[in-house]
Amino acid sequence: MDLSHRTATLHLAEPFTISRETTRDVDVVWVELRSSGHVGYGEAAPDERYDQTAASASAFLDEAGDLLGDDPFALEEISIRLADRPGEMAAKAALDAALHDLCGKLANLAVWRLLGLRRGGPPTSYTVWLGDPDDMARRAQGVDSSFRRLKLKLGGRDGLDVERVRAVRSVTDLPLMVDVNEYWELEEAIENVQALEDLGVEYVEQPLPAGDPGGARLRREAALPIYLDEDCHTLGDLKACAERAHGINIKLAKSGGIREAVKMAAAARSLGLGVMLGCMLESGLGIAAGAQVASLCDHVDLDGNLLLADDPWPGVAFDGGVQLPSVEPGLGVREAVPDPR
Repeated sequence: MDLSHRTATLHLAEPFTISRETTRDVDVVWVELRSSGHVGYGEAAPDERYDQTAASASAFLDEAGDLLGDDPFALEEISIRLADRPGEMAAKAALDAALHDLCGKLANLAVWRLLGLRRGGPPTSYTVWLGDPDDMARRAQGVDSSFRRLKLKLGGRDGLDVERVRAVRSVTDLPLMVDVNEYWELEEAIENVQALEDLGVEYVEQPLPAGDPGGARLRREAALPIYLDEDCHTLGDLKACAERAHGINIKLAKSGGIREAVKMAAAARSLGLGVMLGCMLESGLGIAAGAQVASLCDHVDLDGNLLLADDPWPGVAFDGGVQLPSVEPGLGVREAVPDPR
């Protein structure tokens, strides 16, 4: 197989703020794998929170060609070879997506069919980024009516997080979930989660910093289910997560791709954990890979491409609030041809 890659910049429709940063543009890396007259595509969405950048992903990909071999269907062997190289999970996820895209095209099957899965999963939430309570309520009120769930970014460290949720709840009856991105302390989390139960929030994502020793106590005392994101990357993290939470957030850019995500979903079920599928700020190419396994999950947060000013990889159908993967072979997305004007 021939491997090539290039860096691209995605522009957001508006600045996106979470507890630790505000983002206006993101750099991703697009991967191409060629074999037997077909091309498989994948996207790396590296996150500096995990010490990964587009430059580090590209450096990894520069050295990855010899690990792939000639058989795109040798997914397990390839994944073992990639795992021997530490880190750079976003780059590995891009290779995994490109391999699945290539295999689907060679077999003339959509990836979700190749995996034996259902096409549709739960409806995706739409993310309301962190801001003042009134501002978040205004933006929540303006969310397209196609969306059936809202995810609120919290972690303002100003004592107003519950007020943010209360303000949004005053303008919508949609199901709400919140994501704190590691910015509460233990006692604050216990108190806030209790208040959020009264506001009809369904679950709280990553309230404490990853690895916080108070996680087990919060799990015991929390009035709502706790889901872990920054604490949960790969299959090896699940045992510890089961001691600290009620569910996990699987992201392909953290796990290394579709193959690991399927394993994680199955293992989470065996541990009695709920399963959420999340994403980074990604184009339709990255979202298409995640959408292939959405049917394995209880909750889905795949709105990354919907937050962009313009998605350069259309093909994922947003239908009735659900991000539906294509029925076309592979991942089913194609890069848009730029307008020459």
